[in-house]
Amino acid sequence: MSKTAKSNEPPTDATDTTPAYRPAERFWPYVDPSPEPSAEELAALDPDLRAALFGDDGHPFSITVVFPKLVDDEAYEAAVALARQAAEYREVGSGPALRHRARYFPSEALALRDLFDIVGHEEACEVLIDDRPLPYARELWLPLVWFLIRR
Repeated sequence: MSKTAKSNEPPTDATDTTPAYRPAERFWPYVDPSPEPSAEELAALDPDLRAALFGDDGHPFSITVVFPKLVDDEAYEAAVALARQAAEYREVGSGPALRHRARYFPSEALALRDLFDIVGHEEACEVLIDDRPLPYARELWLPLVWFLIRR
């Protein structure tokens, strides 16, 4: 046999090449994600994405007021108390990035106006129409909703 020919026998000085552990059958090393999204995850979805994924949920027209912590503590406490009485309320963020989101439907026009009277002067206050920032939401949409208030 020539010196260049290879033998099928393992070398005698080689250590055992069998690994000390057996790798897992599955490749993905992370925890399996939950098959159903949580309520917070669904609320955070863009409305267009939610409609594309789950279809039109048929909820009525809504106006959402998003506001940060106010400088005046009494006004802030009153605003948070009013916001918590809304049809849908949630807090997003923490510390200086804390935002309160209160969604109102047309039947709650008076409560929406009461909250907006407190927080509407803040520059960081946002008004969303069906969860979307639309032009003239403050100047046009809110006054149109005020017409729904019965005297």
